[in-house]
Amino acid sequence: MPDSSFKPTPKQQFAQFKVGVDNVIFSVDTAFNRLLVLLVMRQGEAYLNQWSLPGTLVRQSESLEQAAYRILSENIRVQNLYLEQLYTFDRLEQAPMEAEEDSAHYLSVSYFALVRFDEAELIANGVSGIAWYPIQYVPKLAFDRDRILQYGYRRLRNKLEYSPVAFDVLPERFTLNDLYQLYATVLGENFSDYSNFRAKVLKLGFLSDTGVKASRGAGRPASLYRFDAEAFDLLKDKPMVFI
Repeated sequence: MPDSSFKPTPKQQFAQFKVGVDNVIFSVDTAFNRLLVLLVMRQGEAYLNQWSLPGTLVRQSESLEQAAYRILSENIRVQNLYLEQLYTFDRLEQAPMEAEEDSAHYLSVSYFALVRFDEAELIANGVSGIAWYPIQYVPKLAFDRDRILQYGYRRLRNKLEYSPVAFDVLPERFTLNDLYQLYATVLGENFSDYSNFRAKVLKLGFLSDTGVKASRGAGRPASLYRFDAEAFDLLKDKPMVFI
């Protein structure tokens, strides 16, 4: 005989989500050997005049990647860049302009980008200020975006160790010292000495000597190299560490 005291559990409501995109945009100022991150200044009521990462809500019929590129286009003009989805952050503090009365659950899908510093033109579109900050001098960010920045910084460092991401932001022709300075700036000067780095990179075989020399200062002219994507394709599925 069925138990008459049994009562079915009410159906749980599915969570209502709002999805935002936050970009961690890095660049390397090779002239002063500084790793920089792009910050925007809040002009909303909450966290007024405090710095945060460039971010937006995803619009209807807009993909996550399209939203990430939109953030880029609203804040920076640049021809060469590397963009990659970083991570989905749950339960970050939500900006009031993104809030609604229904208190929708907020997810931030973050991206990180690496752009060429010398060709990047900043645009203050919809913000009261925009600036490059050296990574070691970044202030506390509004809306708990420090977590995203820290995660993006770790990803950038890891990517440099096994992928050709550096060549997306170097000029087409570069010296080995240019490449070394980029690595040293991001990873720290103690990661490797120049001689060991040079030997390891050349041994991998995906740098082509252009036969052209570059004269800089009073030193001996240095060879200019070019990244060989086809040669790298032969190595991309093998364990490999540049440094």
